[in-house]
Amino acid sequence: MSDFVDPTFYRTPDAAISAPREELAYIAAFDPTGLQRDAMTVVDCAPASSSYGEVVGRSELPTAGNELHHFGWNACSSALCHEGHTGTLERRYLIVPGLRSSRTYILDTKPDPRHPRVVRTIEADELARKAGYSRPHTVHCGPGGIFMSNLGGANGPGGAEGPGGVALLDHDTFDVIGPWETDRGGQFLAYDFWWHLAHDTMVTSEWATPSMIENGLNPEDLLGRRFGHHVDFWSLSEGRLTQRIDLGDEHQMVLELRPAHDPRQTWGFAGVVVSVADLSASVWLWQRDGDRWTADKVLSIPAEVARPEELPPALRPFGAVPPFVTDIDLSVDDRWLYVSCWGTGELKQYDVRDPRHPRETGSIRLGGVARRRAHPARPDLPLAGAPQMVEISRDGRRVYVTNSLYAAWDDVLYPDGVGAWAAKFDADPERGGLTIDPEFFPHGDDFGGLRIHQVRLQGGDASSDSYCFTS
Repeated sequence: MSDFVDPTFYRTPDAAISAPREELAYIAAFDPTGLQRDAMTVVDCAPASSSYGEVVGRSELPTAGNELHHFGWNACSSALCHEGHTGTLERRYLIVPGLRSSRTYILDTKPDPRHPRVVRTIEADELARKAGYSRPHTVHCGPGGIFMSNLGGANGPGGAEGPGGVALLDHDTFDVIGPWETDRGGQFLAYDFWWHLAHDTMVTSEWATPSMIENGLNPEDLLGRRFGHHVDFWSLSEGRLTQRIDLGDEHQMVLELRPAHDPRQTWGFAGVVVSVADLSASVWLWQRDGDRWTADKVLSIPAEVARPEELPPALRPFGAVPPFVTDIDLSVDDRWLYVSCWGTGELKQYDVRDPRHPRETGSIRLGGVARRRAHPARPDLPLAGAPQMVEISRDGRRVYVTNSLYAAWDDVLYPDGVGAWAAKFDADPERGGLTIDPEFFPHGDDFGGLRIHQVRLQGGDASSDSYCFTS
């Protein structure tokens, strides 16, 4: 490490929880038509501010058609876990991939946090040439570089279809170093990744190939059980696949991974979008048992019956709305799990002090395919979309959500459009329970006609950092 230590690098989960609260939220915004430039928007989260809950900054990218999706910080608390950083490493830059364009943008938040500035573009050909990947997705700061997962390949037998995997970027220059994997075994599909740093373990999940996602949800792919249904475990230091767990091909689309923040623990949760057997969604617990890993279903959320006139054409043959669990998030104290049901419009809260037996403690609905539940700030406005991406403040008291999944998939479940909205829920981290904040509802024209996806919070959040110590 250099002599400088960023004050937002926290040694322990408890230190992160007790740090000052966020004042800004960064929200990726994109034009689904590919005509208007995509942007990073900034929302005021300081409750005493006169602009609380409003969009107070917007930084346009130099191009359109990127489909901004997930993004992350260049550096975070994991920097305290490993050696090798000789420069000034600080949580300063947002690494923002374009899932459709395969470009990655580096935005500097330090000169003016409300107006981050694009300082570099990693072009698609650099990613392809140096790492063999395309369709960049998730970003985490880690040992030896910035890790960035990718859904597609660029070279090799599978071409752009795959295999997907993880590219490494240089911490200081943001140059693409190369692929992280040295032996991928049977892994081909990619999506999310996280790790247990203290236990030399990487965990990855599976969505689909680029051609399976770019034009919307194809029922033939779903009923043909072609989406990902594995959780993969790797040696983090060697980039070598050590174990694959098949959740069963009825469980389609293993997406978000949320490991315990306590560095001593070796368990975490994986969300599964839908079961083709009964349209339910599920959450699975992985944990280490000796020198092997296991995965067990610990939550099942059923589909909800709906009238045909309430359903989009794709769902009418089924007469029901699947929950479509598209995101999960785990509070920094490892006590509360949040599950977004993008189909039914429900955000669920579970007490997971016993991770094997989650207990539901809160639920609020907004939007949803059939219900279109309104926000209390605009009770006259039926909402399309639903809580989709979820982000939790470090202290666990605030939960932020946005409403778009992926443009072509939005249009399948919400064919009349999803618009754009963000909401904030207040949570009780001691006893559980959720209430919606009536003052926080940026929506519609606030985002300049763009749709919005992931949220990152100033100073870090529940899904951005790994911790090295417990005291």
